[in-house]
Amino acid sequence: MTVKTLTGADFESTILASTVVLVDFWAPWCGPCRAFAPVFERSAENHPDVVHAKVDTDTERELAATVGIRSVPTIMAFREGILVYSQPGAMSPAVLDNLIEKIKGLDMERVRAQIAERKAAVKA
Repeated sequence: MTVKTLTGADFESTILASTVVLVDFWAPWCGPCRAFAPVFERSAENHPDVVHAKVDTDTERELAATVGIRSVPTIMAFREGILVYSQPGAMSPAVLDNLIEKIKGLDMERVRAQIAERKAAVKA
C-alpha cells in the first residue's frame, strides 16, 4: 500500500471512507519529518488495511490550522471517522506498530458512548 497525499479537498472524505486512517502532518524543511518518512512508508507496506496519508503543512496551511497542528511531525489517527489519537513527534517502527494495533483493538461502541457522555456533560 502506498502513502496517500491529502489536501483540504479530500481530507474529510478520506477519513470518513476508511476504517483506520493514520495521517502524518509534516513539512519539507523538518529533519525529524524526513527521518520518520521511511518508517511511515514501511508501516503502509506492513499494514495494507490501514490508510497511511501525509499532509504537507507548508502547502496545506489552512488544513493544518483547522485541525490544530502546532508542531511537525504530528501523527493523527482516525477510526471510523473519529479522531482517536493526536500526538506530535516521530516514532520508532515498534511504537507505530503498537499504536496501530491499539487503534484496531478499540471498542468503538465504548468510544462513541464516552463522546456522548462528554457532550451531555458540556450541555448540563
